[in-house]
Amino acid sequence: MNITRRAWLATTLGAAVWAAGCVATPTLPHAQSDVSLHRARLAPSGKLKIGVYMGSPTSMVLTKDQSRVGVSYELGQTLAKSLGLPFEFVEFKRVAEIVDAIKKGEVDFTVTNASAARALLVDFSDPIISLELGYLVPSNSQIAEIADVDRKATKVGVSEGSSSQGVLTREFKQAVVVPQPSIPVATSKIQQGQLDAFATNKAILFAMQDTLPGARILDGRWGLEHMAIAIPKGRESSLPYLNSFASTVKSNGQLKGIIDRSGLKGSI
Repeated sequence: MNITRRAWLATTLGAAVWAAGCVATPTLPHAQSDVSLHRARLAPSGKLKIGVYMGSPTSMVLTKDQSRVGVSYELGQTLAKSLGLPFEFVEFKRVAEIVDAIKKGEVDFTVTNASAARALLVDFSDPIISLELGYLVPSNSQIAEIADVDRKATKVGVSEGSSSQGVLTREFKQAVVVPQPSIPVATSKIQQGQLDAFATNKAILFAMQDTLPGARILDGRWGLEHMAIAIPKGRESSLPYLNSFASTVKSNGQLKGIIDRSGLKGSI
């Protein structure tokens, strides 16, 4: 056999062995493989458990026909669908309870303020919504502007365990921070004159204002909240997947649709 034929046979045999090796080790398409991995990481129970609380458009509210809407409520459902998973909504009284449940791994998902303090307890995606923080005052209030709030004997309600509670407790010189167990309770106390103001993001304040005739939201803001997807610690390898998911729902209009349906206001 001449050298040219030997070389040809060697090349042909090598190609055949290489091809056989490729066939022997098949791999799933990248996208399908990704979903399989993140399905197990993000929802180890086999269903996505979504933490929500009533009264905030960023979490869950009721429409006039009593349909449930809200960013956490609907975005969690959208994520579950993208993962090919069933979902379950777990309702709490306030956001601090949800964060605690996520920390314990009892809940898989919510959307909330990605504060530095909360980042010690749970992991966050990139921010998806930024909201102004403000004050709501009742119809008969003498408080005209934000600078008037921090005065002696002024009782300012906040959600118990919220970021607002921590920040305003540190910053107020004279006003008193009064933690509230839930948004409905806080709304009732504003109406009854037991609170002089309520402090939180404007999405919640606008929702409260709708049920309090004559109540006002003061012009300006005392801070910003950057809302992001929260998941339990130990699942951070799925954050790139969540960031891609968040980017997609923002660019394709799904997030805007959720925001519109929930009546969320005060975003920038």
